[in-house]
Amino acid sequence: MHTLASPDHVVLAGDILDWANTKTGQVRTLALTVATLMAIIAVLMAWWKTRSFVGTLVAFVLAALVLWGISNLSVLKDKVGSEIDDKGASVSIVRITGAGSAATVEAGRLS
Repeated sequence: MHTLASPDHVVLAGDILDWANTKTGQVRTLALTVATLMAIIAVLMAWWKTRSFVGTLVAFVLAALVLWGISNLSVLKDKVGSEIDDKGASVSIVRITGAGSAATVEAGRLS
């Protein structure tokens, strides 16, 4: 029996990171599988309730969009991140002094 207190037993951080990466991949695969199953059920239910080609097609397209979004979260994250440029970001400051109709507004920018 091996225990962590044994001087011959070494736990490396790489082992823990590999385990965490493996589990993360397995959870993503499971989530995509469950979402695919739910999408198939949703399309079949749309057909069962409406018996309409248009209703079923809309359910299929929406299910496909949701599945694409789930499977491409990293692409969506990168697109949003590239749209927001941190270097060009600035903050506007508005200070209102005075009260009532005699108020003045001073505006400035921080870069």
